Amino acid sequence: MSPIKPWLRLRRGLEHDYRVLKVRQDVVADPRTGHEHPRVLIDCPDWVNVIAVTKDEQLVLIRQYRFGTEQTTLEIPGGMVEPGEDPEAAAARELEEETGYVPGRVVRLGQVHPNPAIQNNVCHSYLALDCVKQHEGKQDEGEDIAVELHPRSSVTQLLQSGAISHSLVVVAFFLERLHAEAPGPR
Repeated sequence: MSPIKPWLRLRRGLEHDYRVLKVRQDVVADPRTGHEHPRVLIDCPDWVNVIAVTKDEQLVLIRQYRFGTEQTTLEIPGGMVEPGEDPEAAAARELEEETGYVPGRVVRLGQVHPNPAIQNNVCHSYLALDCVKQHEGKQDEGEDIAVELHPRSSVTQLLQSGAISHSLVVVAFFLERLHAEAPGPR
């Protein structure tokens, strides 16, 4: 089997800036044939997702409206990593902004590429333990978030029933399971 070669960008397309992401269409060359192909790219900042757990084993979840599906979804807190910001710091910040909860300890679970076919960013997942409610939250302009507590033991049921269906949230819970099953100190 021959190695896969990178596709050469021949022309960078016009960029459209939508504040939370930038979209452009580049023209690339197929490394096997040299033929030109247009490719849409979405330039996004890195993201964080936070599985937040209170001292009494309650999950801190959020409910919000999502425009892509035109539905309200149940998710874990999360958001964008600001330029130059450490992802772990972003996780704690987003948790507090969206929910008013502050973690006692934050544990890195891993990272994934949300959609490497068209996006260049990474989604970092964290586990925030011993979370304590400090205030009602400070949501960003344009956010409308309701905070819900669910028993940590209900994760499997929430996932299997489809109550939680956001793929990156499902991945975060999968990474948490892998972390819990890994040998060694935590």
